[in-house]
Order: sequence, then C-alpha cells, then structure tokens
Amino acid sequence: MTTTPIADRATTVAARATDLSKVYGQGETQVVALDRVSVDFGQARFTAIMGPSGSGKSTLMHCVAGLDSFSSGSVRIGDTELGSLKDKQLTKLRRDKIGFIFQAFNLLPTLTALENITLPMDIAGRKPDKQWLDTVIRMVGLSDRLTHRPTQLSGGQQQRVAVARALASKPDIIFGDEPTGNLDSRSGSEVLGFLRNSVRELGQTVVMVTHDPVAAAYADRVIFLADGRIVDEMYGPTAETVLDRMKRFDAKARTS
Repeated sequence: MTTTPIADRATTVAARATDLSKVYGQGETQVVALDRVSVDFGQARFTAIMGPSGSGKSTLMHCVAGLDSFSSGSVRIGDTELGSLKDKQLTKLRRDKIGFIFQAFNLLPTLTALENITLPMDIAGRKPDKQWLDTVIRMVGLSDRLTHRPTQLSGGQQQRVAVARALASKPDIIFGDEPTGNLDSRSGSEVLGFLRNSVRELGQTVVMVTHDPVAAAYADRVIFLADGRIVDEMYGPTAETVLDRMKRFDAKARTS
C-alpha cells in the first residue's frame, strides 16, 4: 500500500520521499532508521526536521539529499529519481542541484572566503553568475571579508561563508544539518536569518535538521520524527509552540 505524502502547502515540490525506508543490519541486530516515510518539501519553503536522538531526522535528510543510500521507497529531487542514478550521475546531481550546510563549516583553510564560496563551481568548471554571487555575498554580509582565510574569520563568519557557498550555484534545494550547532546564539540567529531571507527574497528551498526550537521557529513548517516515522507537523511555528510539542512527545515517550 502506498501512503500519501505529508505535503507542503507550496504548489511545486522541490523534493519528495515516498515510502522511504532505511534499515541497518539484519536479524537481531537490525535497526530501522526510517520506516516508510512519505513527505514533500515545497519549493521556496523553509522546512525544519525535528525529533529526539535516534528518531531518523538526519538519516531522512541524508537520504533525500543523496548523501546516503536507502533500503526501499523512492526519492526525487524535482523530476529526478535518485534511486535510478549511477554514482557519477548522483555526484553531478549533488553538485548541480543541491547545496549543503553542515555543523562543521567544511571550509578549506588555504582558500580565501571568496574562493571557498566559488569552489563547487570551480570544480565543475562553471563560472558563477556575478550578479547573483554579488547578491548572495551582500545578503550574508561578507563584502569586506572576501580576501580573508577561514582562520581570520570568526565562527559566525565562517558559517556565513558556508551559507554563501551553498547559495552561490543557485541550487534547487539546500540541506542544513544542525547548521548553527557550533555557533553562539547571536551568530546562529544571523545565519538563520540569512537562510530565512534566502527563501523569502531569493525563492530558495531550505530543509534543515535541528534540535533547537528557536532555530525551528525560522522555518515555515516543522515536521517531527519519532522512531523513524513522521508523527506530526506544524505550520507557522514559534519557539514556544515547537517546545510545547516536543515536551508532549517526551511525556508520551516516558509513559509508553
């Protein structure tokens, strides 16, 4: 039986998982990380994925982003089915269609901020769209830091470089795995604000895994996972409503 995906309210789907399962091991050691998850991520929308440790939230993001294989089901980025792609095709899709922002900034220390931002396009042999690149750099406030190397930048500035790098190639969708986890609250708020503005002003699509209700409040929508399944979703979240929902999940887990 095919389940109906939990759909975003956007009219166009940027990414879709259908009956997605991820199983590790066999027999008594088998662990079901994802259990037939179906979900749509709407274009020009900011979605946060939340859940307790071991709920499958990072696994879901990694499978939808083409960073990890899945056991069954399907994943589409736009009209492209990931399960049908060979390794080289998958690498090209990740390079051309997807942007990534991780908790670790993943910047090359020998390159300047600008060189780190354009690195994926340089590797692909593509010239950046200068007008778009200038817009992105201006939005994240890096215009006066482009010649600095990572060691000359604060943690917040380094993550801004990572955000700009993810946006610079005009990807169809950006995935962030705890992108503010290594930042202080002020720097984290700045980075989340840039992601929020990239959705509102640039029409970008963002999917972010987080454990932080304050971070989730920047999203248009939050989906909640538990035991490898989507158990709830929320539109127009606030830090208070997200925290309340998480407390209810915790209370239910303690009594079950």
